[in-house]
Amino acid sequence: MGSKSVPVALPRSLQALPGDMDHSADESGLLEGSDVGSQKERVVTEEEWLQKWEMGNIGFHKEQRHPLLQKYLDVLLNGRSGLRIFFPLCGKAVEMKWLADMGHSVVGVELSEQAVKDFFSEHSLPYCEEPVPEISGGRMFQSTSGNISLYCCNIYDLSSSIVGKFDGVWDRGALVAVNPRDRQRYASLMISLVEKNSSYLLVTVSYDPNKHEGPPFYVPESEIKSLFGNCCEIKCLEKVDDFSEKHRQWGLDYFLEVLYLLKFVA
Repeated sequence: MGSKSVPVALPRSLQALPGDMDHSADESGLLEGSDVGSQKERVVTEEEWLQKWEMGNIGFHKEQRHPLLQKYLDVLLNGRSGLRIFFPLCGKAVEMKWLADMGHSVVGVELSEQAVKDFFSEHSLPYCEEPVPEISGGRMFQSTSGNISLYCCNIYDLSSSIVGKFDGVWDRGALVAVNPRDRQRYASLMISLVEKNSSYLLVTVSYDPNKHEGPPFYVPESEIKSLFGNCCEIKCLEKVDDFSEKHRQWGLDYFLEVLYLLKFVA
């Protein structure tokens, strides 16, 4: 099924998926350019994202810590303590408090104020709110303990002069949510926000993009390499079968989560 070309072994359950042939095409690179027709021009507006939060249409949010982050936490931390860790398009990710409780400083950016406030209320965390002078309409919500700072603004309004640089990044549901035409802009921003010797854990999704318009969007490995390859070492750590009834309803035959380590070298 083409698994010989995969850096890591695929889960056994994948072998029974009805989309096996499609997956073989994906792994052999035959689908690499197929998002050009079906997803390249897809645009999700800020208003649509805000409406998802207002309507509670947030199936992308996970109530439990992501198993891949738990499994590869040591890869992200690399034996270091007191790191600055960035969560792009953070929503109300539960992993932010988890890492902050370990003694790390967590910074996130999120368009939806509701998502930011929900994060603090659901974890019973007191916070203060203040404007961000450099960003028109931007607000920064910070836990009173000071170790969680969430910027409520468009991610492209951020810069290292505003938020500093980071030792680690957890990118789950971020790159795959960015409009395809904005990926280069997103990658350039992320590269500008990381320190040398930082570790960036990136979760993408793999499926037949001709069968679902996204988001989440399909981002092939070749595009990861073109976006980040000039600045860091890229390693595929694991591919996980994440197929569910939701994906079947989308018309898909298979759905994978793919974890990469982007290692920014000095």
